[in-house]
Amino acid sequence: MKTVLITGSSSGYGLETARYFHAQGWNVITTMRTPRDDVVPQSERLRVVALDVTRPESIAAALEASGPIDVLVNNAGIGGFGAFEATPMATAREIFETNTFGVMAMTQAVLPQFRERRSGVVVNVTSSAVLAAMPLVAVYSASKVAIEGFTESLALELEEFDVSAKLVEPGYSPATHFTSNTGARMDGLIPEAYAPFAQRVLADVEQAAAVTNPSDVAEAVWRAANDASEQLRFPAGADAVALAQSR
Repeated sequence: MKTVLITGSSSGYGLETARYFHAQGWNVITTMRTPRDDVVPQSERLRVVALDVTRPESIAAALEASGPIDVLVNNAGIGGFGAFEATPMATAREIFETNTFGVMAMTQAVLPQFRERRSGVVVNVTSSAVLAAMPLVAVYSASKVAIEGFTESLALELEEFDVSAKLVEPGYSPATHFTSNTGARMDGLIPEAYAPFAQRVLADVEQAAAVTNPSDVAEAVWRAANDASEQLRFPAGADAVALAQSR
């Protein structure tokens, strides 16, 4: 029986992915900064482990508690919405710490066991922001595009050891709005001069005909984790699929 470890699985895509893998009969390790077991299925095949991907000691402790895993799903991420002109570099670094360096740190930590076993899959969840430009998410987009390049290169170097690296690119989901987990860090990032433009952007996004459901992402992660071909990218959701096909 295989084991998957999913970062950022207290809600949204991560939680739905944990439920999906569990339903397929896998052992599932759900991770979150503040562990909660009331949001996941109660099962001997599911464990909740504390993890902050921005802290090396937390990563080490989580992996020690988890034991051997077969698939790592790097899903943890934070949103970022605002005018770049008004975005402090400290905020940009905070977004990169989770969305980019957190993914890299988790991946680096699990690679020794994958390499030694000559088996394993790293699935990195990015965003449809890598498929088409969108205003007011410049830093967020940059943090996700960085993971695209990282994974492209990583996939090539891991082939030597029969280890895979894949990308899942979710579209926009009203259920997991990218502005919903921005927190106080986004306060004041829409200056008065940008306010009318920001309102139009958000209205256009909210009125989008095609959207992504969390189940779309869970299914895409499942396909990526079990894919034996050379396919690297797995768009998730009708809008993301359409953007990928139009590129």
